[in-house]
Amino acid sequence: MTAIHNSNALQAAKKVVRAHHASLDAALPGESARALAAHTAPDWRWMGMHPFHEITGAENVARAFWDPLKSALRPLQRRLDLFIAGHNDIDSGASVWVASMGHLMGLLDDAWLAIPATGKIAMLRYAEFHRVADNQIAETALFIDIPHLMIQAGIDPWPQATAMHLVQPGPMNHQGILFDPQAPEEGATTLALINAMIADLGTWKLGIPLEDELRRTWHEDMIWWGPAGIGATYTIPRYAQQHAAPFRAGFANRSTTNHLARIGEGAFGGFFGWPNFMANPTGGFMGMPGSETPGPFRVVDFYRRSGDKLSENWVFIDLLHFWASQGVDVLANATANSQQ
Repeated sequence: MTAIHNSNALQAAKKVVRAHHASLDAALPGESARALAAHTAPDWRWMGMHPFHEITGAENVARAFWDPLKSALRPLQRRLDLFIAGHNDIDSGASVWVASMGHLMGLLDDAWLAIPATGKIAMLRYAEFHRVADNQIAETALFIDIPHLMIQAGIDPWPQATAMHLVQPGPMNHQGILFDPQAPEEGATTLALINAMIADLGTWKLGIPLEDELRRTWHEDMIWWGPAGIGATYTIPRYAQQHAAPFRAGFANRSTTNHLARIGEGAFGGFFGWPNFMANPTGGFMGMPGSETPGPFRVVDFYRRSGDKLSENWVFIDLLHFWASQGVDVLANATANSQQ
């Protein structure tokens, strides 16, 4: 775990990202490229979920993602639930990342990605990580829960969820927006706990019952806010029953965990990978068929620590990308079926 904590660097990075949000949120459809270019590097690397993947430069990101979204879901409003910054534990603190989470809300008045218009309010759940360098955003990972938007439009792409999916709330204590400096020891404690949890999770081979494994780092009344298709679950026993056990049973040959960024600030922390790990869906999952083909899991996790245990976890998984690796285009199939 990195011991670096430069409060001035973190606050400067937050200032860049807040200005980026303000510029982008104020931009009308067709104005996104200018807004994005104001605070991103010329060779800005943007990592998006399926079907967007990796794009370079503000103009290309605007054309592929932001302008079409702003034209369909309007007027677009950012509803922020979490905002943190930190030195990257993966590169021993050499890079600074700012992460946030919430919903992009608007009226779904036009189709987007073949998801039909509803004329009603819609909430697009998002999480993002920005690497800030030289007072610019050099890299961004933006995770959005496209299947949840599909469900709001009357299209349920998944045959079987193991838990319940909702419009996910922010932290229970409403203290996740850390615009101001935080005590470095609090972030270090949070990051150490996340690292301990990852060490347990990354093997699935502790040789103890699953619930006892979880109790090493989680509060008994933990809340796991998962993506559409898996859902949210509450308390260690129900999390084990409704997600952890089915997931472990459904996948084999899980690779080691690899993250691009892992940070902690105050009582909050998070990470993402591109991908985080590989696994084979040998047992099937979410009602989907089993396979011996390894597939990539791109995942964002955010955590809230309460005392010496983790109490809340918000999870974003690029499930559309994973199933595409298995030869199943969930987005195309579901939207095509809805139009028949």
